[in-house]
Amino acid sequence: MVLELEIHPDIRRASTLPARCYTDPAIYELERERIFAQSYQLVANASDVAHSGDQICTEVAGRPIVVVRDGPSLRGFYNVCRHRAGPVAAGKGRRQSLTCRYHGWTYALDGRLLKAPEMEGVEGFAPDQLRLTEVRVEAFGPLVLVNLDAGARPFTSSLGELQARLAELGFDDMRWVLRKNYELNCNWKTYVDNYLEGYHLPFVHPKLTRELDYASYRVEPRGNYSIQSAPLRAASKGDGDRRYRPEPDQDSAEYFWIFPNIMLNVYLGALQTNSIVPLSAERTLVVFDWYAAHPPSDVSRDEKWSKLVEFSHEIQLEDIAICEAVQRGLASGAYQRGRFSAAREVGVHHFHQLLAAALRGG
Repeated sequence: MVLELEIHPDIRRASTLPARCYTDPAIYELERERIFAQSYQLVANASDVAHSGDQICTEVAGRPIVVVRDGPSLRGFYNVCRHRAGPVAAGKGRRQSLTCRYHGWTYALDGRLLKAPEMEGVEGFAPDQLRLTEVRVEAFGPLVLVNLDAGARPFTSSLGELQARLAELGFDDMRWVLRKNYELNCNWKTYVDNYLEGYHLPFVHPKLTRELDYASYRVEPRGNYSIQSAPLRAASKGDGDRRYRPEPDQDSAEYFWIFPNIMLNVYLGALQTNSIVPLSAERTLVVFDWYAAHPPSDVSRDEKWSKLVEFSHEIQLEDIAICEAVQRGLASGAYQRGRFSAAREVGVHHFHQLLAAALRGG
């Protein structure tokens, strides 16, 4: 598929992505090949594969994948038996091998074929040449990521100052707390566009706007990621309904986006990751995982965490409503392309440039 798509580098002259990019199944398939099959995808947290034999199954760009802990090593494979393509793992669990549920072929945690029942007498059968097909897997702080591109650079090689900034916020010490999933009737880019600007806050999130200093909200594009930051509004008398109460070393909200679909939100000592998983041209799964350096023993009994999670859910419902409404507008035929706010939408403009380059095969 040939796609002629240009986003002017000057935001003052640029137009947004065409509506077709949010609705066309052919573009969705192109994105799976040129973007999701060639970028790091967040598939698990470190606690999922902390002990030898731990295994977790997932999908990346529609391909079945299994990630395993093999002693000190973290490994990733296509969840595809070399015999007749059956799955060698299912769900999540701990086993010291990988066994196909179709015909019982068994592999070691490093991918070597250990057992192939009733294959005696097959000419040219070479078990040592039938390893599971490996994929690149990396741990980044408490996160586990997979890249189907065997020649991909290390994940951290393109993170620049973001890695140091996350380290300052205690990222490496974070441990998993809980997960929430949401399915949306919108294209994955509709959700990412919404995340990358604070322009909509006063209109979509009035309660959140009261927590942040909107006038000081900043978006800084960098390479293949961007940084959003907003000081928390200072506490004052009569603030009984405040959801975010700033503390001396926790007085801002930081939002980090990594192309194409990883979001890391850090505020009030907590980390929240959003993984945006395309399901179709107009369906998206958003996976929220919460982390903390000192997780509560019971979130439901911890007042601070209960408020954080409840408020996050409220904000998410507001985002779902507006994203689904925008998707209906994109599919209406009444809209083709829009213009950017040079003051407020530099993050969206940056994303559209990166996406257009990727879709062109750049």
